[in-house]
Amino acid sequence: MKQYNKVVLAYSGGLDTSIIIPWLKENYGCEVIAVAADVGQGTELDGLQEKAIKTGASKLYIEDLNKEFVEDFIWPTLKAGAKYEGYLLGTSFARPIIAKRLVEIAHKEGADAICHGCTGKGNDQVRFELGIKAFDPDLDIIAPWRIWDIKSRDDEIDYAEAHNIPLKITRETNYSKDKNLWHLSHEGLDLEDPANEPMFDKILEMGVSPEKAPDEPTYVTISFEQGIPVKLNGEALDGVSMIKKLNELGGKNGIGIFDVVENRLVGMKSRGVYETPGGTILYHAHEVLETICLDKETTHFKAMVSQKMADIVYNGQWFTPLCKAICAFVDETQKTVTGDVKLKLYKGNIINAGVTSPYTLYDELTASFGEDEDYNQADSAGFINLFGLPIAVKAKLDKRAGRKIEY
Repeated sequence: MKQYNKVVLAYSGGLDTSIIIPWLKENYGCEVIAVAADVGQGTELDGLQEKAIKTGASKLYIEDLNKEFVEDFIWPTLKAGAKYEGYLLGTSFARPIIAKRLVEIAHKEGADAICHGCTGKGNDQVRFELGIKAFDPDLDIIAPWRIWDIKSRDDEIDYAEAHNIPLKITRETNYSKDKNLWHLSHEGLDLEDPANEPMFDKILEMGVSPEKAPDEPTYVTISFEQGIPVKLNGEALDGVSMIKKLNELGGKNGIGIFDVVENRLVGMKSRGVYETPGGTILYHAHEVLETICLDKETTHFKAMVSQKMADIVYNGQWFTPLCKAICAFVDETQKTVTGDVKLKLYKGNIINAGVTSPYTLYDELTASFGEDEDYNQADSAGFINLFGLPIAVKAKLDKRAGRKIEY
């Protein structure tokens, strides 16, 4: 086994990374520098300093990346309308920003390698490692799950107990979770069987189930400038504050609970429950605003680009020329996506309640069923004749040749 002097560890204080610190020291005899990226985990960061040092790290960096996370990763993905099989990419776009910071600290500390706690079955190992390679392809990467003798989360708990490592979980509540400003994911235990209905009252942390939401709706008005949300109910908010407030409002109304069996990058299907209350509201509002601000051809072409962007983000290919080019295209489409969207939040539902924009392409006079001088309905006859010409010509030729017309 190759030896290392100093290793930078992506550290969350969860089960995986808690046991990795002593494991690294036992197997490599190296100094371990823990790095906790603050991307909105909240209280999960409490007590990390003491825990990291107590379990063997020489130091812990806690890096506040919230502003950069929102402005450089969440907003571009929102503007693109990128969704992977309905999933709003909460874990996916948090990994590149963390990987970038890990490399920066590894350079600062003169580390020989970077270590992460991702399993060999998941997507995150790819996302972390592609991000690291983008900024330093020569740094070694240690992935314990691919080389150690531990085979399950129960084995991890056994290891932690043997090494007196304190844990916040038990074997009965041992869901695999990932939390940040944008979302919270739940995997494992009873969720591994798609036949099981999720025990929402047991697992939900960012909000309540629709059944427990208030009987009265909550109205929100979100103001966008060039595709970016800037005001909530008339109050100007920075990105971090905007998401936090919408998480609160969405959570209490049962918004943004998503139960899915998704196709992982590594080839298998996996089942998870995602909580994305604020993000679900923002995606909905942004889509509503685009319906009046984007023309038909741009809308339809952007839908294809959105799917490709979703694949790129999901697959950890953020730091690539294609991602940069797609973001440039999306930014061009967003120049007129400015306006206000009013929504009604009610028991898990988001109901449209009005949309306005100074750049609207909706002309009431043209679209009206009433009498108008703007649109000559007789023009449609010639249009239909030209549009249907290929169909009519084929039918005539089939008839002339005595061929039976079948569809």
